[in-house]
Amino acid sequence: MIVSGRQGSQPLNIAGALATLLACQLAGEASVLATRQVFPAFAFPGPVAGMVLLFVVLLLRGGPGSSLDTTSRTLLRNLSLLFVPAAVGIVQYGDMLARFGLALIVALVASTVLTLLVTVGVFLLVAGREPEDGG
Repeated sequence: MIVSGRQGSQPLNIAGALATLLACQLAGEASVLATRQVFPAFAFPGPVAGMVLLFVVLLLRGGPGSSLDTTSRTLLRNLSLLFVPAAVGIVQYGDMLARFGLALIVALVASTVLTLLVTVGVFLLVAGREPEDGG
């Protein structure tokens, strides 16, 4: 997908820029997953590893280039759109949240704790049935 940029500039390769961003995230996820196979206690988010990889790639390339720069700026500029539905819900149901907010918080916390307890119970039940490793 090639889109024309500013006047007198080269066309933008938006598909290539998105592919670069997604490839770095995928490489980060894959590297963290591979590391966890060797070191199971390794706890590091894959997207952050991908961001570090993207930083290294940008250092080696000498910067983002016009396509990646424009594409990433556009994504960041419109990222707030993801929060619009939540904000609309809060505004639209504000009076209901004010009236039942405490009950909702108690229900959310109680259901989360109950879900965790059931999950632990099922895990212990299943773990007790598996034969132990002899190695």
